[in-house]
Amino acid sequence: MRMLARNPSVVIGAAIVAFLALVGLFAPLLGTIDPSEINPVYRNKKPGVERMIRGDDGKETVFVHRFGTDSLGRDIYSRVVYGARVSLAIGVMVAALSVAVGLTIGLIAGYIRWLDGFIMRIMDGLMAIPAILLAMGVVSLSRAGLVAVVIAIVIPDIPRVVRLVRAIVLSIREEPYVEAAITVGTPTPTLLVRHVLPNTVAPLIVQGTFLCGSAILIEAILSFLGIGIPPETPTWGNIMAEGRSLFRIYPHNIFYPGVCLAFAVLAINMLGDGLRDTLDPRFAKRV
Repeated sequence: MRMLARNPSVVIGAAIVAFLALVGLFAPLLGTIDPSEINPVYRNKKPGVERMIRGDDGKETVFVHRFGTDSLGRDIYSRVVYGARVSLAIGVMVAALSVAVGLTIGLIAGYIRWLDGFIMRIMDGLMAIPAILLAMGVVSLSRAGLVAVVIAIVIPDIPRVVRLVRAIVLSIREEPYVEAAITVGTPTPTLLVRHVLPNTVAPLIVQGTFLCGSAILIEAILSFLGIGIPPETPTWGNIMAEGRSLFRIYPHNIFYPGVCLAFAVLAINMLGDGLRDTLDPRFAKRV
């Protein structure tokens, strides 16, 4: 932990990610309104416009549209804040599922020799298809929604994790302590869990951060193309998708969610670079 705290990439990246996560978590407390509330009177208003809102108690208060409104009169600030929940949740879910599935397949492919060739040819076939095209194909075969988008992004990411874990297992299974464990009759599941799995933790943590950032970006691309999360659920991608037709006239519809998306992906990649520099002996910096 002391080494991680001395790495500026880890500190800055983790701080930005934590800030965005807290923003999404406490969205109702940050001066937001219902992100799906439509008000045609306030369509495409520029940032800073004010309007009166009547509360449940009948009292009227002044609400400021900090980021302006979209073509349906919805508050962009509220949609961006609530969109952080969905976008970051997708990134975390994709990273967790990709690592879990890829780790299992990679351990089997790396340790069981007769299955190695068969499994890796399947992985090579998946990697031959561009990730965004494969994700688009998976989404188009099912009903658009959170689960479909997560599965569509996970499938192209699994081969990357499998290849990483397989390479680690191939190098570790020839080590003397692994051969000694085999000699004394250690069961294969125990051998994998006790001697092989711990060596994959650090590389998988690093890989998981990169997968998280990539998943957020791919979700934004899918939503921007109109095949991702339904528009009624705010994400940074579909907020930009809805504002692209009026971008020249009302650039604020895309600017604010685009900035949040850029900062989130940049911070996660910085965190991944910092973790790699600290946890991977080949890149570790001597101090």
